[in-house]
Amino acid sequence: MKSLKIHPRPKAWASLPLVNKFMSELSLFPEINQAGLRAPRIVNVACVPQRSPFRYPGGKTWLVPLFRRWISSLKKKPKCLIEPFAGGSTISLTSVFENLTQRALMVEMDKEMAAAWQTIIGNDREWLAKKILNFDLTRENAITEIGTKRKTIKEIAFRTILKNRTFHGGILAEGAGFVKNGENGKGILSRWYPQTIARRIRNIGLVAHKIDFVCGDGLEALIKNKNRKDIVYFIDPPYTAGGKKAGSRLYNHYELDHRKLFDICGELSGDFLMTYDNAPEVQNLAKNHGFQMKPVAMKNTHHAEMTELLIGRDLSWLKEDPLY
Repeated sequence: MKSLKIHPRPKAWASLPLVNKFMSELSLFPEINQAGLRAPRIVNVACVPQRSPFRYPGGKTWLVPLFRRWISSLKKKPKCLIEPFAGGSTISLTSVFENLTQRALMVEMDKEMAAAWQTIIGNDREWLAKKILNFDLTRENAITEIGTKRKTIKEIAFRTILKNRTFHGGILAEGAGFVKNGENGKGILSRWYPQTIARRIRNIGLVAHKIDFVCGDGLEALIKNKNRKDIVYFIDPPYTAGGKKAGSRLYNHYELDHRKLFDICGELSGDFLMTYDNAPEVQNLAKNHGFQMKPVAMKNTHHAEMTELLIGRDLSWLKEDPLY
């Protein structure tokens, strides 16, 4: 089935801001083919500001344009965004960097990630940045650093970033190992960009006063704040696809009562946006709770094209403008 051909815009359009905005946003929406069906188009993440120092399994850089649109659709600017499964925290960082919410609360159960975030938004951020810049990364040095027992939070934070940047897929779960070949055969050096990582950490310092972090249970954070109408939630839980075996390869904390999560979301006074794997059991949970859902296109860490589900109470903000 052939796609509808989109002709290049005339050069005379280049000076029209409204047209430029229209063309830049066009890539966020599906193409219409000749049968009138919509085929998802994938967001070019190279056009999205990279805020997080982590490369995280299931990272949400691809979602940033849609997250902006969701927040902009709300009648009132939220006081706070809560991200109960923070991970790499791309969405929380986007929220405070772009002033989409006044504050962000990041919640993460993994103690290694918690140590990293506590250091990054705390008083030892500069120590961590310099440690990254000055570390001589070789396989031998990495093995020594990771194998040495660390006691202080800032030392655990450095070890966490080192593992995240040298382990296959950025996976921190027990049993994960070093990248073998990496990009262009660079091995563990292929994702180690000390200048970039340090710069992102220092940049987070500019908005650290807007961020709170809790090492704990994301579901408890939702329940504690469920009656507040001035809070919104971005919820990106460990997914169901592949079951426990697949989850255990990606995360140290992967078990979750998905039905309980949906039940809690039904009780939230503030609005929420949730992302999930596009699986039948998830679709059934969304339907049974009266939530709307829509598949969106993305690429996983292996660059394979796939779809994930956006779930919320009202996804009307996703409907395309008739001009599109």
